[in-house]
Amino acid sequence: MDEQRAQDVFCVPLRDESDVATARFRTRSLCEQLGFDSRVLEALALAVSEVARNVIVHARGGELRVGTLRKGELSGVVVVAKDNGPGIANLADAMTDGFSTGTGLGLGLPSARRLVDELELHSVVGEGTTVTLRQWRRARY
Repeated sequence: MDEQRAQDVFCVPLRDESDVATARFRTRSLCEQLGFDSRVLEALALAVSEVARNVIVHARGGELRVGTLRKGELSGVVVVAKDNGPGIANLADAMTDGFSTGTGLGLGLPSARRLVDELELHSVVGEGTTVTLRQWRRARY
């Protein structure tokens, strides 16, 4: 297969809860334009909400970039949430249901992982965190 090629479509600064809603709405709209099945686009929109909210709560802000993605015959959407916050000391714990460093339920990252085709998590303590989501378009049923 061809190497993955992404093209940025939009960027949303993440500062407060209204930016989470904007990121979710714009991601959903892009997926509708690209012909994603409604169940798949809603799952991606929910995953976007989870990672965007984490950026605001744990890092006090960052950005979310969304783009289209091609890999051979496949097309999809890639979402990259990036912050310069405190970072995550233990990535395995962060991906475990119920683990939280704050007051939340500890379901954000594990849920996002279940909602999309691919999730990558990269973090350096003291430097920040990057979460990459990939969702491939499937034929409608």
